[in-house]
Amino acid sequence: MTTQKPFSDTIIEATTYLRHADPVLAQAIERVGPCTLMPDPNIFEALVDAIISQQISIPAADTIMGRLRRLVPENRIEPHTLLPLTHDDLRGVGLSNAKAHYIQSLLEHITSGQLHLETLDAYDDEEIIQQLCAVKGIGRWSAEMILVFCLGRPDVLPVDDLGFQEAVRQVYGLSERPKPRDLRMRGECWRPYRTFATWYLWAWKERLNGKHRPRTRIVSL
Repeated sequence: MTTQKPFSDTIIEATTYLRHADPVLAQAIERVGPCTLMPDPNIFEALVDAIISQQISIPAADTIMGRLRRLVPENRIEPHTLLPLTHDDLRGVGLSNAKAHYIQSLLEHITSGQLHLETLDAYDDEEIIQQLCAVKGIGRWSAEMILVFCLGRPDVLPVDDLGFQEAVRQVYGLSERPKPRDLRMRGECWRPYRTFATWYLWAWKERLNGKHRPRTRIVSL
C-alpha cells in the first residue's frame, strides 16, 4: 500500500523546484513567503460556494452563503441538509433562478449516484474535470479550482482564470493579458508543480495591488 506524502512536503519540493526553474517565480517566492495553500476536503461546500460566487462580488457571495447556512441544521452545507430545501427556499436566500437550478442539479447528480464526491480523488485530473462538468452550472474553471483548493493536485494550470492571466501580465511586465495558449507555453517550465506557480503568481499580484490576503477559496480575483 502506497502512503501519500504530506502536502507540506509537496509544497517544499515545489518551492525548491520553482526557484530554480523560473527566476521571476524565485522573486515571487522570496517576496510572498511560504505557500499557505491547504486543501479543504469539503468538496460539496466548495462547489456550492463556487456556484453562488459566479459573476457576483465576494461580499455578496458571502452574504448569500451566510443566509444559506442559517437555513440548514447546524449551519452545515452538506447534501443531506440542502436536499429538503425547495427551489423557492434557495431563491429566498438571494440565489438567481439559474443558480438555484444549478445547486439542485448538483444534488441530483449526487443522490442519483452519477457523482461520488467521496471517491473523486481516485481519478486523474481530467477525469475529475469531466465528472464535475457533467453538472449543470459547473464549468472547467470551477472544476480546476476544486483540484487546487480541495484535492491539492500539484500540477493544475487554470489558463481561463482572469486573476491568473492578470497576475502573469503584471508580474512578467506584459502589455496585455496572455492568451490561454501563451500561458500553457509559459507554464511548461513549471511542470509538475504548476498549481504552486499559479498560487505564487496570484499572491504576488495581490501584493502588487496593495492587498495581503493569499487566495484560499474558489473565487476569481
